[in-house]
Amino acid sequence: MSAIAERLQTVLAQVAAAAERAGRALEAVRLVAVSKNHSVEAVAEAAAAGQVLFGENRVQEAAGKVSALPDHLDWHLIGHLQTNKVRKALPLFRMIESVDSAELAQAIDRIAEELGLIVPVLLQVNAADDPAKHGFTAESVRETLPRLLRLPRLQIRGLMTIPAFTEDAEGARPAFTRLRELRDALEQEQGIRLPELSMGMSHDFPVAIAEGATLVRVGTAIFGEREKA
Repeated sequence: MSAIAERLQTVLAQVAAAAERAGRALEAVRLVAVSKNHSVEAVAEAAAAGQVLFGENRVQEAAGKVSALPDHLDWHLIGHLQTNKVRKALPLFRMIESVDSAELAQAIDRIAEELGLIVPVLLQVNAADDPAKHGFTAESVRETLPRLLRLPRLQIRGLMTIPAFTEDAEGARPAFTRLRELRDALEQEQGIRLPELSMGMSHDFPVAIAEGATLVRVGTAIFGEREKA
């Protein structure tokens, strides 16, 4: 078994243990293997070990991997998407997790109409109010969501956040709690279901699972330190 396969199995076991501790079903949490800045060969090793869902930050990098790797793999865009990259991005990704503005949402809807696509998305929320992070504030997502729900080509599936990094995983818990509480409030206010919460990375995903994450984005713990871009 390769080192990547071994680390993948370790992470999957940790995900399962965290779900069990939280009283949640294992199938309620999906692992997004974050493959940005890692080689096609590294992703192929993870895929050979059974991983299907991968996360990429850059459209150009993802395009090379998608074309080189098996068709059954699923890809999520987890990095900031510029509006001028939307046309290239939409055919590549099963989900855009990082819709961080109304302008981007409208661009996705318009181009999806041209391409005949329905696009599952998550709205990125800056739950920690970190000035270095992209995303809606809690207030702006509440104000904007009714308008976004009218975009016919967007399928809004939930929320995503990237908290400020803390050495102690517990330091991320308040942001995860705020995202879950915001999702619950939006569901109540709008009378909709937002089933997905994408939160948690290599150092804090067990805490995110305890707070309700349905997608955890784990890269370093699977692939090791990133290769230079």
